[in-house]
Amino acid sequence: MDVRGANVLVTGASSGIGAALAELLAERGATVGIVARRAEQLGEVLQRCRRHSPGSRSWVVDLADVEAAEEVVSDAWDSLGHLDVVVNNAATSKRKHLEDMTYGEYEDVMGLNFLSPVRIALAALARMRERGRGEIVMISSTGGRLGIVHESAYCAAKGAMCLWAEAAAIDLGEADSPLRVKLVNPGPIDTEIWQVRPGELPGAFAGPFVPASDCAAGIVDAIEADGFEFYVPDDMRVVADGKAADVDGFVAAMITVAKATFPR
Repeated sequence: MDVRGANVLVTGASSGIGAALAELLAERGATVGIVARRAEQLGEVLQRCRRHSPGSRSWVVDLADVEAAEEVVSDAWDSLGHLDVVVNNAATSKRKHLEDMTYGEYEDVMGLNFLSPVRIALAALARMRERGRGEIVMISSTGGRLGIVHESAYCAAKGAMCLWAEAAAIDLGEADSPLRVKLVNPGPIDTEIWQVRPGELPGAFAGPFVPASDCAAGIVDAIEADGFEFYVPDDMRVVADGKAADVDGFVAAMITVAKATFPR
């Protein structure tokens, strides 16, 4: 998939990774459709995209509403003529100790971080199948491959996204489909997700953080490359592989780190 000349829909595009990705895609010659709930910030991103790609469009949608999430795919498809790539990037965190979490909070995180992206992906794949071409990119997290202290809801949703994407790629391959599903797992990227919100805990990681622009470049590389799973930065793959090789050791090490970082 060459992004030059492609129509690309990016969710969560009002800031952070999504905003940087939308602007980079526009610079590379793509027409971008951008989606987020914050109208003013999204409008500013759209203005920057249109300097390179005048046909780019935006939709102000709260993707926590899964029905609205599906509708935006149809709107973007009709407005842009078709979609070559859909990047599911929108996400939220809920940084609390397990015992302070409520079931409703798990539902909220799972809805935005997993169910909404899947609904978007299924709606896009149905239209792409008719056209015979298309790519879905799921922006998960290294936290989808390993547990993070006080991030049980986020890790659960991102872990579900990882395995959904993996199974989807297998199903499409088994059917010799021309459609593709790819998975990108960012590491510690410098975005608003690290800001401490009322009633929540700070992140255990204190830096250094990777610029969102570097992450965006890695996502564009993933869109255009062969393969299924990508890490940004790539050395986070070593961390995930090390955890998989010794889960008990990883859990014990993370408990030690958590106790030192958050003494009770």
